[in-house]
Amino acid sequence: MTGRFAPSTTGRAHPGTLLSGLLCWLDARSRGAEVILRLEDLDRMRCAPGLGDMLLRDLEWFGLDWDKEIWQSDLGAQHHAALDSLVASGLLYPCSCSRNEVRARARARAFGGAVYDGRCRHRSLPAGGWRATKDTLRVCLDDQRVEVFDVDGRDLSQNPLREFGDPIVRRRDGVVAYNLAVVVDDQNSGVELVVRGADLAFSTALQVGLHRCLGWSAPRYRHHLLLLQKTGGKLSKSHEDGDTLPVADAVDADPTALCGRIARLAGLVSTDESTTPQKLLETFSWDAVGKEDVVLADDFWARRC
Repeated sequence: MTGRFAPSTTGRAHPGTLLSGLLCWLDARSRGAEVILRLEDLDRMRCAPGLGDMLLRDLEWFGLDWDKEIWQSDLGAQHHAALDSLVASGLLYPCSCSRNEVRARARARAFGGAVYDGRCRHRSLPAGGWRATKDTLRVCLDDQRVEVFDVDGRDLSQNPLREFGDPIVRRRDGVVAYNLAVVVDDQNSGVELVVRGADLAFSTALQVGLHRCLGWSAPRYRHHLLLLQKTGGKLSKSHEDGDTLPVADAVDADPTALCGRIARLAGLVSTDESTTPQKLLETFSWDAVGKEDVVLADDFWARRC
């Protein structure tokens, strides 16, 4: 059995990063599963050199360990093999539409972004194949509903074509897109259960659909609560809003105190008493984990971790 934690390397860890890593780690360890840390560093515009190493140190500081560490940028061969497979299935096509053109023609999605209208579906790849075009690459999806349920019973079913349009799987800058990369990496690592934040639940049916396009069975999914800014938005590893101070830079930060505070916010314990991931493992149960997102109080750091 294999589980994974897959943070993007766009900045230092914040409390939400640690909550997600902790729950992924506890779930895998409680099941006797291998747990992989996959550092998602494909986006060269947002993943500056050195950020991944700092994130690694933050997670180690917090007390999390891994059976294997993988850098997503080292997995290009398996991403390209997946693109070749989509070509063989007749599902890959080039798209010359700009983002502005897509937005101008498309209806808006309920969860943000625009639904691609399939304008370039008729186009074929050049004689040299997908490697010979600079255009965006998309996958031609079937117009059908994908039935999928979270482990806790939440219905995540969608018709991805209606909700997203044909998804981009390789960007114009040559970077393999998130939704394809995560599907390929989970498959090749043997991940059976994906534990991740509720903000990613909307993409589950699309990712299950991509698994099927590639002839694979999808893993199961469990989505957990989020820690939010006082404004109600999700925390960001970019720390631009001032509400998401990198954990290891907090004044007087103590990882055991911080672990206790995050565990209490998640519902794992009833008080802020200092603890460690290993200690929490002794009594871990998903039944104890809260279902509702939690807004961080103004004095989250002031109470001295």
